[in-house]
Amino acid sequence: MTTPNETTEILNRPLSREMLARDIARLAYVAKDGTPRNVPIGFSWNGTEIVMCTAKNAPKLAHLRQNPAVALTIDTEVHPPTILLIRGHAELDVTDGIPDEYLEMNSTYQMTPEQRVEWEAGVRSLYHEGMVRIVVTPTWAKLIDFETTLPSAVEELIQQQAERQATDS
Repeated sequence: MTTPNETTEILNRPLSREMLARDIARLAYVAKDGTPRNVPIGFSWNGTEIVMCTAKNAPKLAHLRQNPAVALTIDTEVHPPTILLIRGHAELDVTDGIPDEYLEMNSTYQMTPEQRVEWEAGVRSLYHEGMVRIVVTPTWAKLIDFETTLPSAVEELIQQQAERQATDS
């Protein structure tokens, strides 16, 4: 586990900041029946929390109320990938209107100004009774870029290989 200071340091790295500026994360949580779920979801980063917004009737909300432990993955689609892994607990905040974060998190989508106006009108019509903000304060983070940082299993294999080579010498 990372300490709070280590988590903050990881999230403040320039590459982490790039990842936190992306549009989509994968939210993992445990369903009521104990099986895992993993869903793509838009998000925004406010400097201390990841905020995701969803419909008030979204099935994931019942699961998150029962077990708020979550994991998030934000990654790139290039080789080698950059991967930001985050763990935390979801807090649910029911809102009467459309959260500003929801409108802001979708601002990077490629839309013409006309499409943006149409999209926002549709959002306001669809969610006129409000939404739920899913707020996650990171308690653990790992940044993997395959150049300076690797998955822990790969790091362990490299360490074992180095130890074997040292004893063979």
